Amino acid sequence: MSRLLPIENGTAVAVAEVPVLAPLAFQALLGETLEAGGRLVAYAGERGPQGVRLTALVADDAAGRLGLAATLPGDSLPSLAREFPSVERFERALFEECGVRPEGHPWLKPVRESLPDDVPLYAMQGEALHEVAVGPVHAGIIEPGHFRFQCHGEHVFHLEIQLGYQRRGVERLLEAANGARALALAESIAGDTAIGHGLAHVAAVEALAGVEAPPRAQALRAVALELERLANHVGDLGAIAGDVGYLPSASYLGALRAEYLNALAELCGNRFGRGLLVPGGVRFDLDPAEAARLADRLAGALAKVRDATRLLLRSPSARNRTDGTGALTRSLCDELGLVGPCARACGAGRDVRRDHPAGHYRQDRPPVASAESGDVYARALVRLLETERSAQFVDRTLQLLPDGPARLPCPPPAPGRLAASLVEGWRGELAHLVGSGEGGRFARYAVKDPSFHDWAGLAQALRGEQISDFPLCNKSFNLSYAGHDL
Repeated sequence: MSRLLPIENGTAVAVAEVPVLAPLAFQALLGETLEAGGRLVAYAGERGPQGVRLTALVADDAAGRLGLAATLPGDSLPSLAREFPSVERFERALFEECGVRPEGHPWLKPVRESLPDDVPLYAMQGEALHEVAVGPVHAGIIEPGHFRFQCHGEHVFHLEIQLGYQRRGVERLLEAANGARALALAESIAGDTAIGHGLAHVAAVEALAGVEAPPRAQALRAVALELERLANHVGDLGAIAGDVGYLPSASYLGALRAEYLNALAELCGNRFGRGLLVPGGVRFDLDPAEAARLADRLAGALAKVRDATRLLLRSPSARNRTDGTGALTRSLCDELGLVGPCARACGAGRDVRRDHPAGHYRQDRPPVASAESGDVYARALVRLLETERSAQFVDRTLQLLPDGPARLPCPPPAPGRLAASLVEGWRGELAHLVGSGEGGRFARYAVKDPSFHDWAGLAQALRGEQISDFPLCNKSFNLSYAGHDL
């Protein structure tokens, strides 16, 4: 990573300092970085006087390093997708948004736009084969997404996933907004990740403004982020239990999810955490009695979650449905660039809180939870382990809240800066790459939700499975449509 401009999570650099490489040198650098075990975290295109400018944020997780590089590719540049599949979706998105063609890309299917007539759907031929199309409109309250299965009887050869139905133009809206409006937009990128995306946003704004939230605010932010993780993991464990028909755990865990949502409401008055975060700190504080009461309440909830989940994971009938179902190997996980619990279930221990800590996580990092089998059982087990460790983290943070203010003034972002803000959301790594312009506005705002990576994992997990396993596999990933579509 010697030719990359080093940057730390939650900090900013001058845009003029980012090295602008020739297209071939830029692609060679990305290839060398990926070959050495690095990851492409974010890849943003921006139109300017010199044409499209591409900026890449890459990570060396083992060394805890991040780096930036840019290029002016003109109309095209050589594709890296065949050699490095984790880049494939990034290249399609850039072609779709900026018109930069990745020459040699195997399949320039749109990522978020409607499928053009000249781009065919994946299809298999054979008299005994058939297609099953599901969605984009689904039964119940669920976001839209289209799933097309190529099957032989019940056996799935291939699953094609077509998204984009939730496209709202979030990045362009953020570039046109500032202040409270921009924060409200960030919190709504994915409604179940309001704290995660909101935290990435305020950390980027603070980095561009050259300020740092006080220690007490950083601790309360970490509490809120872990409560969001707890609520969603507990809800997912209950949903997995429901999909295998194990109703005692399903009903109990579904009810226990409310304990963590209500805890967020005690912090800020909103069960999804909206309104808690502001640039410079947090809007609401806890006095010692409130913090102690909240810690006691959460300790009782953890014991119930542990009992209900272990009942599920020890049930022979439930294990028969989860063991070996929707399994991914570690090598495929790394090849696709998966993140979050889906990656950790395959033995890939990457976690922003440990590898690129910011805020309160610089001094207190929950142990990374991982499994090896990469199946539905492993994804459930990782959620249970993370629930236990997040609950312990919240308990000790509430008991040891730093003294001092919970909020400091935060001026408008200084122009000509570029901030990188990474957060380990409950689904995995969130990345906001934000450039500042004049008048406190954003010149470029790029967002990457973990679902951008992990939808490819779900498609691969269904290969060789029964089509009846799809609801269970889908729930064990529980990816975001809105977070992907932006």
